[in-house]
Amino acid sequence: MQAVIVAGGCGTRLQPFTFSIPKPLLPVGERPILEHILMRLRSQGIKSVTLTLGYGAELIEAYFGDGRKFGVNIAYTREKKPLGTAGPLKLIRGLKPPFLVMNGDILTKLDFNRLRRFHAQNRADLTIAVRKYSDQLPFGTLEIAGDAVTGITEKPVKEYLISAGIYVLGGAALAAVPRGRFFTMPDLVKALLRGGKRVLKYEFKDPWLAIERVSQLEEAGRAAKAWTCGA
Repeated sequence: MQAVIVAGGCGTRLQPFTFSIPKPLLPVGERPILEHILMRLRSQGIKSVTLTLGYGAELIEAYFGDGRKFGVNIAYTREKKPLGTAGPLKLIRGLKPPFLVMNGDILTKLDFNRLRRFHAQNRADLTIAVRKYSDQLPFGTLEIAGDAVTGITEKPVKEYLISAGIYVLGGAALAAVPRGRFFTMPDLVKALLRGGKRVLKYEFKDPWLAIERVSQLEEAGRAAKAWTCGA
């Protein structure tokens, strides 16, 4: 299975760190975020990787080269203008479905091969890796009938299923991505559903962390000591 890592963003929410260093090169422990991802892919036997780049492309290419020193084969595409999380797929030549797509800011121990088997066995056009997310309100919520209070729940917890930023795409999903314009993964999901295509969820409980804010970068550093992404 080929893998595409979408790593073209500016990392705005991680400023000022990303003023001089592109987000994929920010250190987590002793390695950049993207190196952790590549090591995890390699450990799962996925060695053909394409990086879709934008901001800081030159620095990323200089660090990773052709990937040989990391045990993978790396190809690159560069966006001349922002294309979103799905749009860059149309820049890649020789992409053979089904293939893995993931955001370039994710640390996880998800079993990619099990995800791939689920996609194939269920004949999905798009499989979205999902996990549960709990959100606790800091306030008590009231049940109301007119002006009367009929009940109160102190700091309720709500659970959601969220996209983990990891996908397996089949041929129909790739065909649904328009060429040359901004197009996100949510746009792709909506387009496939409108076309009656098969979009499935794959729920997992393996360790996972998306690094989108400074606090999460610090959390990732602590997590790197507790579990090794390349193992």
